[in-house]
Amino acid sequence: MALTLTEEEQAALRERAALEGVSMQEVARRAVREYIARREHSDRVAAAAELITQSHPNALRRLGE
Repeated sequence: MALTLTEEEQAALRERAALEGVSMQEVARRAVREYIARREHSDRVAAAAELITQSHPNALRRLGE
């Protein structure tokens, strides 16, 4: 995989890597892992909300009154 960054993105990545004392690749890998974890969490929350909405429509309606 090749990742093309703008000059600004590459400079920010380089700066962050230097601040953390790791490689630019490691910062990018961490960013990908964090992004995936956040999206998976959002998906789980959305699924749970849908389950509650489908399982308890009357209770939710009464709460909204």
